Amino acid sequence: MIQTEKEYKAILTRVDTLLENPEAIENMDSEDYIELNLLSDLVADYEERTFPVIKPGLIDVIKLRMAEMSLNQKRLSELLGVSTSRVSEYLNGKSEPTLKVARAISVKMGIDASIVLGV
Repeated sequence: MIQTEKEYKAILTRVDTLLENPEAIENMDSEDYIELNLLSDLVADYEERTFPVIKPGLIDVIKLRMAEMSLNQKRLSELLGVSTSRVSEYLNGKSEPTLKVARAISVKMGIDASIVLGV
């Protein structure tokens, strides 16, 4: 297990060196192949512990999807069948969508239900 950033950087350097060797990538019987795979697993484990990926919040996802779909708040309110003031409340975190609106957000905006429901 990698414990420090110094170890992490040293192992990354070794991984880069191994990646330059086709044997380390293609020949499953080679010692370099085995070493590369072991070191890659250690790096992945360290990165998951040290740099966790934080799930985006619903507000951020809605704003991103609005930009992708070229929607303003008025157009989004029409799409979801709610008032523009209600959309504003959702986007400012002042209120949460009802289950009916959450479903509309998921279906009409293509946002995964687990994000909409905060699961």
